[in-house]
Amino acid sequence: MTIRYLSLNGVAQRLGISPHTAKKYADEGRLPVHDAEIGDAPRNTRGWLPETIDAWNATRPGRGGRPKKSDS
Repeated sequence: MTIRYLSLNGVAQRLGISPHTAKKYADEGRLPVHDAEIGDAPRNTRGWLPETIDAWNATRPGRGGRPKKSDS
């Protein structure tokens, strides 16, 4: 059986974010640890199982930002 991993582009698509944001999250350590690594450093490719990304996404905090101003 072949195991399919998500690339950063696949992670971005699954999360509904841009590839640039997915790369930023990965570089900052905000994504879960990758499940696979292909190639030799420093140009290796990281891969995540879909269930790893889904579990992480289900528990990550919502979007940040300033709270909306109240009308009072």
